[in-house]
Amino acid sequence: MSDFFQTGAIATLHRLGHTNLSRIEREIGEFARETPIALVLPCHIREVGTKALRLIVRELKSVNYLSQIVVGIDGANLRGWRKARRFFSQLPQSPTLLWNDGPRMQQLFKKLEATELGAGTPGKGRNVWACFGYVLASDRARMIAVHDCDIVTYNRELLARLCYPVAHPSLGFDFCKGYYARVTERLNGRVMRLLITPLLRAFKTILGQHSYLVYMDTFRYPLAGEFALDLDLVRRLRIPSDWALEVGLLSEVFRNCAPRAICQSELCENYDHKHQDLSVRDPSKGLNKMAADIAQSFFHRMAAEGLKLDTGVFDTLMSAYMRQAEDTLRFYAADAALNGLKYPRHEEETAVATFVRSIRIATKGFLEDPLGVPLNSNWNRVESALPNFLDEFREAVRLDNEA
Repeated sequence: MSDFFQTGAIATLHRLGHTNLSRIEREIGEFARETPIALVLPCHIREVGTKALRLIVRELKSVNYLSQIVVGIDGANLRGWRKARRFFSQLPQSPTLLWNDGPRMQQLFKKLEATELGAGTPGKGRNVWACFGYVLASDRARMIAVHDCDIVTYNRELLARLCYPVAHPSLGFDFCKGYYARVTERLNGRVMRLLITPLLRAFKTILGQHSYLVYMDTFRYPLAGEFALDLDLVRRLRIPSDWALEVGLLSEVFRNCAPRAICQSELCENYDHKHQDLSVRDPSKGLNKMAADIAQSFFHRMAAEGLKLDTGVFDTLMSAYMRQAEDTLRFYAADAALNGLKYPRHEEETAVATFVRSIRIATKGFLEDPLGVPLNSNWNRVESALPNFLDEFREAVRLDNEA
């Protein structure tokens, strides 16, 4: 059973004991009459047919409160597109698929580029952004829930606990972030445990209790790919197209929402998905690249909030991060020992050393280009610049799904 401690800047909704799933789903069904719910699934073609996605589809077959399911398919040629359509056709909710690499969608992306409203580079961020646009174009939902397609421990309780806070008419939340434990025979989630949290707390020791740093440190799992949000918020958000979707999204929510309208919800007892290699020697792959991308995105978001970052701050940061990481290693070693888990201390310290190099790469990238890669334009701006774009978008998706 979880504790029920409130962590600070936002509301934390805990999973206290066994979930009465039938009650939650029944209530969400009532809420959905006034607040129809769309589920967005960002999916790479490599995930189609995997054990994790087969489990997710099997669970979604029993969910009856969704008004639509939108699946963004990345990396698919024509053969892969047909495979994805066959696979998702088994869902009774008749999902709509976006062929992001198909000729019609590519033409729309080029049109945005020509109007200087670029949709960004291919990646999860652009996938989610495009799916948001289709939900707006189809006008069938008032809120959106998003989760990944590689969850090997998926249960429809996760989706219900994600949707409930935003769908509930009187709770007053516009954004809900999921969180969970990630434990097998050992503690998982290295990027979160050994990079993000020590980095945030190192910055707080240097720069003080800035509201943005306090906000980010309040989230139990800021890198979680599960979130739900009101459709009005969808229209205003600008999100990155690269690996740093989660950090960029939380930063945009910070800019566009009052703290009282933001919450985090514990979604399940335990969570597992595909694990990436640390890639100690190659900074262009695995968690090494992910850590550098996330750290650099974090630096850009901090600068946008008015925090001054220069070489002096970054020099101090490396020492402060190492001190925080050393304390973190000791804390997790004790936690693992008490719970009878394996704790490979050498692997954990290797991860910290790798993340130090990732931070240095991120620092160099930030100092060379303080503005970074522009965020995708929000959908309000797209509609203002191209009033017919959503109609063209909806028609392109229809033709792809009917061809």
